[in-house]
Amino acid sequence: MATATPARFPGRFDHNRSHLWAIVLAGGEGVRLRPLVRHVCGDERPKQYVPLLDSRTLLRQTVDRAAQLVPAERIIVVTLQDHATYVANELRAGQTFRILVQPEGRGTAAGVLFPAHWIQAQDPEAVVVVFPSDHYIQEEALFVGHLADVASFIGRHPDRIVLVGAQPTDPETEYGWIEPGERVGWLATTPVYQIRGFREKPSAEVARTLFASGSLWNTMIFGARASALIEAGRQCIPQLHERLARLPVFLGTEHEPWAIRHAFSLAPTANFSRAILQVCPDNLVVSKVPGLTWCDLGTPERVMKTVSALGLTPPWLEHLSAESVTSPAPVLAGHS
Repeated sequence: MATATPARFPGRFDHNRSHLWAIVLAGGEGVRLRPLVRHVCGDERPKQYVPLLDSRTLLRQTVDRAAQLVPAERIIVVTLQDHATYVANELRAGQTFRILVQPEGRGTAAGVLFPAHWIQAQDPEAVVVVFPSDHYIQEEALFVGHLADVASFIGRHPDRIVLVGAQPTDPETEYGWIEPGERVGWLATTPVYQIRGFREKPSAEVARTLFASGSLWNTMIFGARASALIEAGRQCIPQLHERLARLPVFLGTEHEPWAIRHAFSLAPTANFSRAILQVCPDNLVVSKVPGLTWCDLGTPERVMKTVSALGLTPPWLEHLSAESVTSPAPVLAGHS
């Protein structure tokens, strides 16, 4: 749970644990999942506020996962003003985390870089791990331990941005892929690779080639120093950087809400993966989590496939006809 003491991983980032933060991205609208959300909740709320797999919402599952690594006061949930009611419900349910509210959506680049600037202002030595809030991960202890190793690697290589890759089980065309290059280092027991390239939602033929060549599914979970993310934003999206870089002087003052609104009102909209990761890859590396079962719950088909594969029986399932959602594509990353 989010209020629990973070798990200990001996030898993993212990020397700088007080500088480890988590960013949970909760500003998406989840348009593709709306048909299933309507069935589960009776409305069109964003998917991160929906209890799809058990009694917890996807956001709560993600915060609970992050809380195994860092204390609740250093878990930053980034959301939108339009989601205020849903976030309030999470807090009433006993969640403990900090909230950063974006006045309006400016894409995932702002969703990552806004909290990076905020965290850097609180803690210049901060290392952050970024979690999307729509994933299923089965081996959570294994996964969290791997992220602790990632944080330790970043402590030794502060300029690196480390992406987490999942071992694919099929040539999936709906995921992003990472093509690993040469080995550049090690975590505790697993290698770290330079990134040769990214492929977003490839064709079936390209996906088969990527699968056969040992490429990885891009989970979009990654770790970096906050300062490294800010520098990447400065290089790749200077207009957004200029807007956000002015915020720290106002943080903690009565002018903070005004400054945030002003920054976002003129900020460009950009996708973090396309505008930053695919543009300035020199300091990007990837590490595969061995033995990880992972899924991005982005569509009704993926949710239904995951529920079926894992033998889950969420309450909404019994009221859903078998024909109402089909699942033609495999969705779970398998063991390496």
